[in-house]
Amino acid sequence: MTEKKKGARSIKDIPSDILIQLNKGELETVNLTEWLAVNQKLLLENLLQQNNRTEYLKPIIKKVEQLKKQTVNTVNEAIGLGILEFALKNKDEEFISSLSTHQADLVRCWAAYTVGRNHAFNIKEKLERIQRFASDHHFGVREISWMTVRPDISKNLTESLLILSEWTQHDDENIRRFSSESTRPRGVWCEHILELKQNPGLALEILEPLKSDSSRYVQDSVGNWLNDASKSQPEFVIETCDEWLKESNTKETNYIVKKALRTIRK
Repeated sequence: MTEKKKGARSIKDIPSDILIQLNKGELETVNLTEWLAVNQKLLLENLLQQNNRTEYLKPIIKKVEQLKKQTVNTVNEAIGLGILEFALKNKDEEFISSLSTHQADLVRCWAAYTVGRNHAFNIKEKLERIQRFASDHHFGVREISWMTVRPDISKNLTESLLILSEWTQHDDENIRRFSSESTRPRGVWCEHILELKQNPGLALEILEPLKSDSSRYVQDSVGNWLNDASKSQPEFVIETCDEWLKESNTKETNYIVKKALRTIRK
């Protein structure tokens, strides 16, 4: 197998043997360029052939082709939901389970959808099951993980915030970051959470424990969370930042506050 090093900076520079292995699901993507280069339909075809599930291919591809806009994320979601639908119909839990530990990151992203959009689970069960994806070593899986459960977080906001407030104490920075990123009032590539846009103070039980977090990954998320909130409730953000600087005048808190106030200070 070809040794993986730093990923190419543009899709045309990805070596052909690497691209073949990515589309076969034999390698993980190492950067966003590779992530965007993977042909997910071909990856799905190879995955289903390898697992003797070729009967799933045509109906799932049909769902992909019916998308109004085919982006990496919309295709990823359509495939994940397609796998969930046909695996549930065929009582094929074994196949779904195998995907969560697959070596290909995009396959694990599909697996995250089989958890986050599975109506058999309530919000508590979904969050418990999604935590393994939230802590994944791959950036793409971590991003998709919160996107899969965000609609349910929004619908079950009080319970979700209570559960996620416990995640802020976790040893794993990826899990702490999930608690903040998944609840951003505006967020990226996702629907806004109206309740948090109007009343961001509801999420203080998540934000407060992270106000001086040691991880830059977490700090960026908290700063972005408050910057989101500043676009609809600037007074709340200014007051929160002032209080934080009085209580915790650390370099970590200062970094978060600077990021939080960037829109207000423009």
